[in-house]
Amino acid sequence: MQRRWFLGKRVICALLFCFVLLLYRQACRSPSQTRSRRPAGEDAFKALLQQHERSYLQHSRNLTRRISQLRAELQRSAVELEEHSQSELEEFLQKQLRRAEVFTGERLLNEFAVLPFETFTLRRVYQLESGLARLPVESPVRQDRRNELNEALEAALHLLNEPQHRRIYSPQHFYEGIFRTERDKGTLYDLTFRENGAPDFRRLVFFRPFAPLMKVKEELMDASQILINIILPLADTVDTFRQFVQHFSDACIHQDGRTHLTVVLFGSEKMHEVKRILDVMSRRMKYRNVTLIRLNEAFSRRRGLDAGARAWKRSNVLLFFCDVNVRFSAEFLNSCRMNTEPGKKVFYPVMFSLYNPEVIYGQHIPSAEDQLVIKKDFGFWKDFDFGTTCQYRSDFINTGGFDVKGGATEDVPSLQEVPPQQSDGGSRSVTQPVSRVASNRLSRAFIQRDL
Repeated sequence: MQRRWFLGKRVICALLFCFVLLLYRQACRSPSQTRSRRPAGEDAFKALLQQHERSYLQHSRNLTRRISQLRAELQRSAVELEEHSQSELEEFLQKQLRRAEVFTGERLLNEFAVLPFETFTLRRVYQLESGLARLPVESPVRQDRRNELNEALEAALHLLNEPQHRRIYSPQHFYEGIFRTERDKGTLYDLTFRENGAPDFRRLVFFRPFAPLMKVKEELMDASQILINIILPLADTVDTFRQFVQHFSDACIHQDGRTHLTVVLFGSEKMHEVKRILDVMSRRMKYRNVTLIRLNEAFSRRRGLDAGARAWKRSNVLLFFCDVNVRFSAEFLNSCRMNTEPGKKVFYPVMFSLYNPEVIYGQHIPSAEDQLVIKKDFGFWKDFDFGTTCQYRSDFINTGGFDVKGGATEDVPSLQEVPPQQSDGGSRSVTQPVSRVASNRLSRAFIQRDL
């Protein structure tokens, strides 16, 4: 019994050993033998997957490349569109600039068709709009106008203080500014700067075509060599002439020093007195730039101005048509130089006409300089007077001068015949711009006339 049990146990152990050996051999088979027995369809499926994977990768690379190309094309299109829009805007602004009276003027129906400028300083605006119906000076300046003029001033200072100029300008160097608005075109700003004691001026011109400010031009103006020939028609007002000579000695000889005085005297009764006054001035001031012309005929302002202008035989000179009761400063003479250019621009300032000082001040009348107070109670802008002008002799002669024989208005030179410029390149005939400016440095003193 026991022997049979041991025999059965051996058989079981042998069977277990054979089973383990079979498992071991199965596990130790080589991979190549395993692969050789795989079905053929599995390899074909894997190859197909790899082929699709390569195709998708190539398609992805193509899409990436195309996206980059489209992005570059979009950027180029955006730049081209912006350049096209900018070009259209620039073309429109240049068209507005050409339409405005910046480089050329327009034919005038009469003298009142001139669009005037307004003069402004850092604190005040001297205006002509509506004539006597409004205050002659706007102070304080309205906020909107102050912002507008400050923008022009800041733009000018920004350009002047660029590194290449090698100078530092501040608002204290601002000398004078004028501006005017053409309501269907834009606003023109003309600003002048001057360093302390410097003989030259720096002028900047801007134009706002109802859009951001655009620079028109910048130029260095040397006024040190520009001589002004002051033409003065004179009747028999010797006392007033004596006051004028005192004023002339201070403003023109002592302060400015670049003037010539031409006196056109009508009649011979006051000849000796007038000549003596001029001789005293010449000796005292060592001034020789004086011409005295006598016309033996009835007084005519336009006849006197015409004769005085034609009497000058030297090089082209800047003329200032004046009157014996007109007062001006040396700064006005510089304004006269800056606002005129031979063959290109003429200057028609508007003076402030003062009321009777005896009525305004009573018995305590101040000096002539202190009487120039630009306020409504002291006088008015004489905006209907076109007889005071600054223009070069060549321009005056080219218009034919004054109509001394016809029935033209006494105080009005031929504004409708402002000398034409050269053609602008097309068929359009262009005309010189006329600067009509309210001048706070030019006034007309009151003269008591006998009734």
